[in-house]
Amino acid sequence: MHYDHVDRLLVQWQHQRPDLDCSPMGVIGRLSRMSRIVDKKLKKTFKNNNLSSVEFDILATLRRFNESMTPTELYQTLMLSSGAMSTRIEQLVKRELIERIASPEDRRSCSVVLTKEGKALIDKVLEEHIINEKATLDPLTDEQREQLASLLRTWLLTNES
Repeated sequence: MHYDHVDRLLVQWQHQRPDLDCSPMGVIGRLSRMSRIVDKKLKKTFKNNNLSSVEFDILATLRRFNESMTPTELYQTLMLSSGAMSTRIEQLVKRELIERIASPEDRRSCSVVLTKEGKALIDKVLEEHIINEKATLDPLTDEQREQLASLLRTWLLTNES
C-alpha cells in the first residue's frame, strides 16, 4: 500500500490521540490538498492566455448562455460582488473581449455580450482548459471519475446553500 501525506498525518494523530476518530481528516485533508493542486493547474492555463480565473468564468458564462447578460445576472451566476464584477467587466471591455449593450428601456442599464475576439479567445481557452482537466484526472479510471463525481454531487446537494 502507498501512503500519501494525509496518511502520515493520520498515523501521527492515531499515536497522539488514539481516543479520537480522525478519519474525517483523511477526506477533508485530501480534498483541501486536491483543491490547491487543481487550482494551481487551472490558473496556469488561464495565465498562459492572459486571463484570471474570474475573467475566464465571465467569458465562459457568456459563451455558455450564448446571449447578452446584465452585470447583475453575471455576478449572481458567478457569486461575485457587484463591485468585483464591475471592475472585471470594465477590464474585459477595454481588452475588447466583451461589449456593453445599452438597454432600450432604461438608459442606466446595460447588458454585456462577447465580441468576436472574446468568443474566439474563450473557445480556444476552453479547449485548453478541458485538456488540462482531463490530464489532471488521468490517474483515475472512467469508472472512478464517475464514482467520485457521484460522491461529490451527493455531498454538494446536502451542503450547498
